[in-house]
Amino acid sequence: MLFKDIVGHKEVINKLIQTVADNRVSHAQLILGPEGSGKLALAIAYSRYLNCENKQFFGENHPSGITGDSCGKCRSCVKFNKLIHPDLHFVFPNATTKKVPKNNFSDNFLAEWREFLIEKSFYVNQNQWFEKLGIENKQGAINVRDCNEINRILSFKTYESEYKIMIIWMVEKLNHAAAPKILKILEEPPEKTLFLLISENHDQILPTILSRTQLIKLLKISDEEIIENLIKTYNIDDETAQFIGIHADGSYSEALRLLNKTEDEKFNTDLLMNWLRGCYKGSANEIITKSGTVEGLNSLVSTLAKIGREKQKDFLNYVLKISRYCVLINFNQTSLVKLSVDESKFIANFYKFINSQNIIAVSEELNKAIYHIERNANPNILFMDLSFKMHKLLNNKT
Repeated sequence: MLFKDIVGHKEVINKLIQTVADNRVSHAQLILGPEGSGKLALAIAYSRYLNCENKQFFGENHPSGITGDSCGKCRSCVKFNKLIHPDLHFVFPNATTKKVPKNNFSDNFLAEWREFLIEKSFYVNQNQWFEKLGIENKQGAINVRDCNEINRILSFKTYESEYKIMIIWMVEKLNHAAAPKILKILEEPPEKTLFLLISENHDQILPTILSRTQLIKLLKISDEEIIENLIKTYNIDDETAQFIGIHADGSYSEALRLLNKTEDEKFNTDLLMNWLRGCYKGSANEIITKSGTVEGLNSLVSTLAKIGREKQKDFLNYVLKISRYCVLINFNQTSLVKLSVDESKFIANFYKFINSQNIIAVSEELNKAIYHIERNANPNILFMDLSFKMHKLLNNKT
């Protein structure tokens, strides 16, 4: 991953290049941004540039819009291609698996991690990683063993480069009991040691971590930047690129998923439509689904209970998004609504049931359900309870 491969964020990239040129690299930096904004991709490109043996400086008027980049050919860059540079280290959320039934920490999964990043073009999200590990039903975390390993690794000198770099992905998943283990080294690291912390949720990061870092904030990628990059990189037609760019909602990882969309997307959309219909009718027994089959809330709840906790949260976030779109349509703000053909047909008839009168309560119930899923609530009880609450709200019952 080079700076030129990053989608958008040229201003941020140029500032990072300037800090290197001025020898003002902060020892602990927090890269904060929404899912799919390219936080990890930027961290890796920045790490590569710092340790490149032949850094390139283009100047301010270069056609690429960036002022410098790694050479891509030196000894360091070649190792970065496969993420095997001895001075580049990763820590990320993990959990026990069949392969690692106990004493899990990030180094146990490095082979899968490198394969995962390269396979996804460095634009990844938490759900994809947990699915890769097969831990959708568990809550991945950065644990005490990870923090002990950080201290051990960073106590050594660099092997062959100027900087020893520790990338902590999804730092908000840092276990509260583990955090004190790294506070000292985060505040006073060995010379030429760089921490790059990556997060999507500022409010979930421990204050003791926040206070020791310099913030780099990324915004959503613009639709135009996503469309331009898709056409340039994947040689797809303008119409397809436009559709993906609009529906990606500023997330390049979502754009890549849409580019290679699977049956999972159709499953999620169909499940949402059937569940909302079932919630409106409020019957635990039978409803007529879009495909004409007979299905009841009991069956739908059973399906939701089996898909895994991360996919359950993903589904509920999807319901939240569709709910917001319903309200926007109620206020004639259709220009802000980005929907597929199937979603548009469904919402054209359903939008009136989620409106300004119940959207706050609907959002609260969905967010509460996400909160309880994260704390290992029984999914059958949770989704049945949520379904009946949604029935009352959709029918304006108190």
